[in-house]
Amino acid sequence: MYHKTKPYRIFTVLNYTLMIAISIMCLVPLIHVLAVSFSGKSAANANLVGLWPVDFTIDAYTKTVANENFTRSIWVTLQRTVLGTAFSMGIVILAAYALSKDSARFRRRNLYIWLLVFTMLFSGGLVPMYILIQKLHLMNSLWVLILPGAVSVWNVILLLNFFRAVPKEMEEAAFIDGAGHFRTLFSVYLPVSMPAIATLSLFTIVGHWNSWFDGLLYMTDHRNYPLATFLQSVIVQQDFSKVTVRPEDLENISQRTVKAAQIFIGMAPILIVYPFLQRFFVKGIVLGAVKE
Repeated sequence: MYHKTKPYRIFTVLNYTLMIAISIMCLVPLIHVLAVSFSGKSAANANLVGLWPVDFTIDAYTKTVANENFTRSIWVTLQRTVLGTAFSMGIVILAAYALSKDSARFRRRNLYIWLLVFTMLFSGGLVPMYILIQKLHLMNSLWVLILPGAVSVWNVILLLNFFRAVPKEMEEAAFIDGAGHFRTLFSVYLPVSMPAIATLSLFTIVGHWNSWFDGLLYMTDHRNYPLATFLQSVIVQQDFSKVTVRPEDLENISQRTVKAAQIFIGMAPILIVYPFLQRFFVKGIVLGAVKE
């Protein structure tokens, strides 16, 4: 029994130790940010907060939630995430289903795949893209955050390989029963591919939620900033004049606690969603999984 051998036990101990160390390294900054967000002004400004709040208060959260710019940025991000994920996954599923067929059934399939792969390696560049967005009159609109990144070639390839592993007998049985391609896709392929679809959906959700550069580039009005762009402006650019709380709101609270509260509120939805989809990762991320 290989799992009872000494080298295997040593490997297991080292593996668990490494995983625990990495987990602690990931959790400690998160706990520190949470502790700062619940701490008083003087303790936060004096860097006296460790992993536990000092002079516990929720003023930073009440001021953050009451801030109009912050709540507007959350609403923009929610719209972007829901619409962007649905739109992107719809395109990815349809493209992956068509490209999963062999060349005998889908002529020029290889040409389309190479065209998609070409876009992964080469792009027109930032300036042509910016000019194109202007010509299409998408500046300061919600769709400018959704359309440019709607087709993820990597996700198409990942789901394409997953569809190719679905037993052909299931598809042939559906066709014999009179189903068309759309009925076969929704009744046969999607039910057995839920782990892959859930995994790709989570990747897309996290991508939309954390994306900040496109908001900074295409939103000339800071009131249209998505949440990630809002936080980037506050934390990195230190641009408090446009997007953060009013100066009179900061008389009794620290800017550090406000920023910590904004960061934690911003990451909270992803932390809530992740555990529900994590169980799909093992099966969903494997290329060419066998389901027979």
